[in-house]
Amino acid sequence: MLLGKHINKYYKRYWYLFLIGFITLIAVDWIQLYIPQYLGEIVNLLVEGYIAKEIISQILMISLYVLLIAFGMMAGRIIWRFAIFNASKRIEANLRQEMFEKAERLPQEFYHSNKVGTIMAWFTNDVETIEEYFSWGTVMLVDAIFLSIFVIIKMFQTNLILSLVSLIPLILIVIWGALVEKVMSKKWDERQVANDKLYDFSEENFTGIRVIKAFVKERKEIRAFAKVAAKDKDVNVNFVRISVIFDVVIEVLLSLITVLILMFGGYLVYLTVNGMNFTWFGLNISMVENPLKAGTLVEFYGYFDSIIWPMIALGQIVTMKARAKASLLRISRFLDTPETIKNPENAVLLNNIKGKITFKNFSFKFPDGADDALKNVSFEIMPGEKVGIVGKVGCGKTTIANILCRLYNVNEGGVFIDDIDIMKADIDSLRNAVAYVPQDNFLFSDSVKNNIVFSNTKADLTVAKAAAQFANVDADISSFQKGYETVSGERGVTLSGGQKQRISIARAFVKDSPIMILDDSVSAVDVSTEGIILKNIEEQRNGKTTIVVASRVSTVSHFDKILVLKDGQVEAFGSPSELIKTSETYAKMVRSQELEKEVMGGGK
Repeated sequence: MLLGKHINKYYKRYWYLFLIGFITLIAVDWIQLYIPQYLGEIVNLLVEGYIAKEIISQILMISLYVLLIAFGMMAGRIIWRFAIFNASKRIEANLRQEMFEKAERLPQEFYHSNKVGTIMAWFTNDVETIEEYFSWGTVMLVDAIFLSIFVIIKMFQTNLILSLVSLIPLILIVIWGALVEKVMSKKWDERQVANDKLYDFSEENFTGIRVIKAFVKERKEIRAFAKVAAKDKDVNVNFVRISVIFDVVIEVLLSLITVLILMFGGYLVYLTVNGMNFTWFGLNISMVENPLKAGTLVEFYGYFDSIIWPMIALGQIVTMKARAKASLLRISRFLDTPETIKNPENAVLLNNIKGKITFKNFSFKFPDGADDALKNVSFEIMPGEKVGIVGKVGCGKTTIANILCRLYNVNEGGVFIDDIDIMKADIDSLRNAVAYVPQDNFLFSDSVKNNIVFSNTKADLTVAKAAAQFANVDADISSFQKGYETVSGERGVTLSGGQKQRISIARAFVKDSPIMILDDSVSAVDVSTEGIILKNIEEQRNGKTTIVVASRVSTVSHFDKILVLKDGQVEAFGSPSELIKTSETYAKMVRSQELEKEVMGGGK
């Protein structure tokens, strides 16, 4: 059995399906052993030379029994396949669902250290490997145990000498399987790691295909892929080579036993027919008192033929279990990853948020960072204020946005929303209070309408159009052949940068949260479009807190306040008119932008 804390619960959940499958499978294993018995009886009838009519009558009756057994086996196999395979597919679906829910709860840093291709391999190859073990692995395990026991009992009942001769090599097969299991587990783990690298490389290339084409690097990437694929091939071939060697050894042993049974059994039949004795290790056995008839030999060989499948299955179980254990270990590591972003005890629900935001001597360092990204940051945004955040690249603007969305853990007593410490707040209610437009403007491969109403799936086209008008993208969407039903493609690949930005803004607007954060979200639009969006923010978000991270000071020059960051610290915080006097960084940005306008104007 495959055991582990993330898998044991499924035995309890689907015990009834496994029980039905086990009982039916064991019943099929038992009744199928009547077929060799009946075949032996038919042979004995023919050899002993009964009257033709009597032979035909008895053969017809035996054939009827065989037919009934065949129908019973067919019905049984339908039942156990339905029960066991049904349980295995449910386990696969439940496990994948559990993994997906886990992935949704994991912190940002997990995805910084694990590539998408590797994670997808866990969700596909590893989960399917475990499902295979629960389905065919279960069948093989039950057959290897129960069918083997039933057959061995029948073999000893049929002929003691032949049973002892044939069981010695079978014991060697069991020992061989135990020795190979550890090797197979290690080789499968190596195979999965190589497969992960192939997934990672492919996913990265497909995502960055436009860059590859723009720099005419298709051949370079093809050669690089060939190296990764060759490594994956070598590891897979090595695994298959060992697996085949294992299977071949078992096949050879079984073939040798078959030859031994037929030769030795035929010799015993010969002794029986001629009334001779059999001498074995000093023992003199009378073949008259212990006869082995031709039909009995056929029956015994039928039993041995029935045990070949369990022995082959035993070899496959070793390989299959090794693969499943390795895959379960990888999945268990993933499911055991600590969920660092979670609700505290007695979490405070944020209801009726006004939009006040307070930072008090706040410092922050990323989990994998060497230096603080923010240092002793203090400022206060009052409800309904429009606040801009400016500064050089890497000064901590986006970090503030991420902190307000509680994407990272922070020290208590540093950040407050409506005077409630965000580390004591319920995460869902906090994130519902914030509408966030990230820098990367990620869009799902879905219709434009569904992307816009992502936060409210019950919203209709009217809501989507109103939001698009707010973001000044309604005209663009309407010009598409399918309008709002146009599929944006993966990551919005079919749209321009400005269109993706504005659709992202529209998506945040639909959320209608008391706090809205736009992280450099108008950088890809022209000044005229930017002015319309800012005007709409002023009019339609009146009384609601709005924070705009900007690379151009003109974007936020008419806001109530501006926060100027420098090297992760607050250089100044106040109205635009105050900052001209108090902030050197802000003054330089203003002068630089005015000079740029003059140069562009002169160029005309």
